[in-house]
Amino acid sequence: MTERVGLIGWPVEHSVSPAMHNAAFEALGLDWHYDLLPVRPGAVERDLSELVKQGYRGFNVTVPHKQMVMALVDRQSEGARRIGAANTLIVGLDGELHAANTDAPGFWADLSEHGVSHPPADALILGTGGSARAVSYALLSEGWRVRILSRDDARAEEFARSRGDERARALPRADLAARAPEMALVVNCTPVGMWPQVDASPWPQEVPIPRGAAVYDLVYNPARTALMTQAEAAGARAIGGLGMLVRQGAIAFQLWTGHEPPLDVMRAAAEKSLREQG
Repeated sequence: MTERVGLIGWPVEHSVSPAMHNAAFEALGLDWHYDLLPVRPGAVERDLSELVKQGYRGFNVTVPHKQMVMALVDRQSEGARRIGAANTLIVGLDGELHAANTDAPGFWADLSEHGVSHPPADALILGTGGSARAVSYALLSEGWRVRILSRDDARAEEFARSRGDERARALPRADLAARAPEMALVVNCTPVGMWPQVDASPWPQEVPIPRGAAVYDLVYNPARTALMTQAEAAGARAIGGLGMLVRQGAIAFQLWTGHEPPLDVMRAAAEKSLREQG
């Protein structure tokens, strides 16, 4: 009997996760299959319960459900609990739901792979959602100072306080131009620029991106975002989100199956799927 896992979120049709995971299952000869599972906001509890009854063994969780699912699980990993969001759910043999967060280690592993894990400095995080929680947790754990920028200054203040670390502080939008040059790293944790709104950028055109900084865009579809183009034009280094996607997916793969994931197969499949999406 085929074991099934899938991605819950809204929307999910842009995701390359099915191609990535199904290629890995095939490479290892595992009788598993990964599905796209669109779940509307407000329907998470009902739909998740039904999917578990149908026999699904696990889930990836994407926007806008990463924080909401935390109230629906039986157990949480320490990372998921401290982050306050989950991007991976594991269904135990007893039917219990376990929450984990593979975004944080996936992000840090890819950042390190790109040589940006230099001595702690100042990082600016754009956004206050579940991905921002994971990224801030990873950076704070490695000693970085973190500034939070949101469309809503009050939300950024609330987010910073929720981190429970004095090194996490809100950056008022009015202060962005003055403080931007201090940032060694800028991380986009918003969906702005994601397919199909490929011409959008979360960075205001009137504010220069700091020259020499690394700009990491968690958006991976398109592979080259408007923010990445802005960053390179300003003399910054641009890094797309595909590496993080592959690495967080590989950790989830191992949690579900108990098998070591074939990273090269997963990345090749993700890249092929992106090319096919055009």
